Amino acid sequence: MIYEFRLPDIGEGLVEGEVVRWLVKEGDLLENDQPMVEIMTDKATVEISAPRGGRVARRLYAEGQSCPVGKVLIEIEMDTGPSEGPVPPAKGPAGQSPSDPTRSDALPAKAAAGGSGDGTPGTGVLATPATRKLARDAGVDIRAVSGTGPAGRVTSNDVELATRGASGAAKGPAPGARTIAEPGDVRVPFRGLRKKIAENMVRSKHTAAHFTYVEEIDCTELVLLRARVNQRLAGGGTGIKLSFLPFIVKATVAALEKFPQLNATLDEAAGEIVQRKQIHIGLATATEAGLLVPVVRDANPLSVVELAAEIERLAAVTRTGKAAREDLSGSTFTITSLGALGGVLASPIINYPEVAILGVHKISRRPAVIGDKIEIRDLMNLSISVDHRVVDGYDAARFVAEIKATLESPDRLGVS
Repeated sequence: MIYEFRLPDIGEGLVEGEVVRWLVKEGDLLENDQPMVEIMTDKATVEISAPRGGRVARRLYAEGQSCPVGKVLIEIEMDTGPSEGPVPPAKGPAGQSPSDPTRSDALPAKAAAGGSGDGTPGTGVLATPATRKLARDAGVDIRAVSGTGPAGRVTSNDVELATRGASGAAKGPAPGARTIAEPGDVRVPFRGLRKKIAENMVRSKHTAAHFTYVEEIDCTELVLLRARVNQRLAGGGTGIKLSFLPFIVKATVAALEKFPQLNATLDEAAGEIVQRKQIHIGLATATEAGLLVPVVRDANPLSVVELAAEIERLAAVTRTGKAAREDLSGSTFTITSLGALGGVLASPIINYPEVAILGVHKISRRPAVIGDKIEIRDLMNLSISVDHRVVDGYDAARFVAEIKATLESPDRLGVS
């Protein structure tokens, strides 16, 4: 008997999930609760386990394809019929995982929700929530756009072509230059986390009206304060050693409390700017899998030392792929920092639907004019990219000036 496992709703309002990596091959024997596949949602990568034991008869979707919720993902051949009762839910997020280029012989699936699989529009359209919003923002009727993605899915590329006046009903992939193969070329599958990052970056640049403002910060007093605090923590046997990031997060949180329009999102459907009461700080983090944004939730009341402990916890679970869904979603403002590799200046892309992102650059000893003298000081640049639809340049400058004042007089942070 064949048991059809259908993709469950593993997230709030999930429409579909991308197959990142199959953990079993056709013909493999499956034990109950054995991991079968890694599925990427808008929030995280989720490992789905077998709800029944048996033999893998057929995988319906290849790696890189998206499976709509409710559609058959895999068929399992069983000795006996499946027991009654609901299918157990997928296991919790396993953290974002890098794509695996393993060859897959899975058959392509037909389109869902009214689509025919050949790009013909249907009354129900297969598209991610992000793509649907992109279409709404651009004034495009998504029902009139033919999808060129897997299973007839409408992609952000399709919507952008329709926005520019290109024929939304044209069959086949979106036009683009095909790279001619040369000896020695290495081709890496463009899917999974890498593709999700690309979609999010394009959506942000397409939607938010970016502008960037830069300020120089004199961190000389902050450098001395950090050294004193770390010396005290080392003597207390806490095992905590502070980087500069917790201080910067604390100063940013204090500034967001004074300038709530930076801790906001634009609800275009309602015609409202929503200023968030809670402050959840996303920390853009480079990993081997790609860019992830673990989130320090409810950062408002946390001390610098408490922030340091939470940042370290998030770094550990992100590195090991054990981050929970809430660890990787729900940020209201994002900080991006490469530490000592932070460079002099960058123009970061906003973590949409937020309205601003703060770029932290490296602290280096440089000459500065202090009064009438030139002194060697510890200087750092901060760059902020802001959505000009929501925040004016004057407000962005005042926001950064507040962070600057705190970091240059770090006794305001309440740490000694």
